[in-house]
Amino acid sequence: MRTTRVTVAALAAAAALTLTACGGETAKSSSVKQISGQAKAGAATVLDRPFSKPDLVLTDTTGKPWNLREQTKGKPTLIYFGYTRCPDVCPLTMSNIAVAKKALPKADQEKLQVVFVTTDPERDTPEPLGAWLRSQDTAFTGLTGDFATIQAAARSLGIGIEAAKKEANGDVVSMHGAQVIAFSPKTDEGYVLYGESTSVDDYTKDLPKIVKGENP
Repeated sequence: MRTTRVTVAALAAAAALTLTACGGETAKSSSVKQISGQAKAGAATVLDRPFSKPDLVLTDTTGKPWNLREQTKGKPTLIYFGYTRCPDVCPLTMSNIAVAKKALPKADQEKLQVVFVTTDPERDTPEPLGAWLRSQDTAFTGLTGDFATIQAAARSLGIGIEAAKKEANGDVVSMHGAQVIAFSPKTDEGYVLYGESTSVDDYTKDLPKIVKGENP
């Protein structure tokens, strides 16, 4: 058992330190909180030291302040950091969650909160962010605001992000960790981590338990 826990913890910590450049290569970031995993259940890593929900107030897609702690309190919540111009990882992740969510009973769909926090706030202002998310699921919440605030919140969850940069070919790339963190409605703590390889089937299998605050 000890060997299993150490191995999973090492894998989870390594995932947290990997930044994904959507459509590009990967890089490493060191200024993130370490993650330790308790058990591996399919695509999910159940964390033995859950994350506290960030004390984060940003702007939603209607242009109004949105308090993460207050507005997701007592609700099953998935949080993902990405950007709308990402050509691959971000849209696939959100699409997989959207499809899996539709498999839930209607009442559970209404309980589940899915929060997308942009890592490219300069371009992902409320209007384009809202349009992009509505194409995935009209109930998804999109947040934008000060980059430093967003970066600090991500790092508190073991997710590294860097400011968007222009490549030599003119493309603007945002480097970010591609993990999804699930927060329990029972404790409001982030207790499950999903990596970018998580499939629709994985989310479909796990979401009924996430909604109840159970281990997948």
